[in-house]
Amino acid sequence: MLKIWGRTTSINVQKVMWAVGELKLPHERVDIGGSFGKNNEPAYLAMNPNGLVPTLEEDGFILWESNSIVRYLAAKFGAGGLEPADLRARASASRWMDWQLTVCAPAIHPLFWGLIRTAPEKRDHAAINAAREKMAGVMKILDAQLGKSAFVAGDAFSMGDIPVGLITYRYRRLVPDRPVFANLERWFGGLEQRPAFKDHVLAIPFT
Repeated sequence: MLKIWGRTTSINVQKVMWAVGELKLPHERVDIGGSFGKNNEPAYLAMNPNGLVPTLEEDGFILWESNSIVRYLAAKFGAGGLEPADLRARASASRWMDWQLTVCAPAIHPLFWGLIRTAPEKRDHAAINAAREKMAGVMKILDAQLGKSAFVAGDAFSMGDIPVGLITYRYRRLVPDRPVFANLERWFGGLEQRPAFKDHVLAIPFT
């Protein structure tokens, strides 16, 4: 059985749990990291030397890095579905997963940290406003892609939609007065109806 180490409020753990939910995989999840601690203890560091979450354990196989875990699960349990069968669609899905890491995550970090993890009296409003503008530009790129296809990698939901879907969820929560991106709103409205998204994202406290 799969064992996932990580707290449910982590966006990176949510990626994995969303994939697990889509694939309906039996699993065990262990709270670790954040307020639960234990991620810097020797036993955990022996599995994941970064001390971060999530970590996947399966029959002695250990894998860390959230997008890599999603790719692994999609390949093993969702070939032709969560992992697109078409090579180009698969590459496109992987590209958008990488884009989430290299473009989206750095852009949203000051916004999330400034509004959620920083006391109001200590907030850097200039940095928050700059991040808000940066994220609008990022979402414009995603909106343009979704004007060409129903999902990020084509006409079907895939692993590529998971990381960018979670960034979009956070952006919408953090910026209620955001620009209107019609294609993105259409796509995200569909994501919100997916049972795995409801269970592993919408049902989790936003912290």
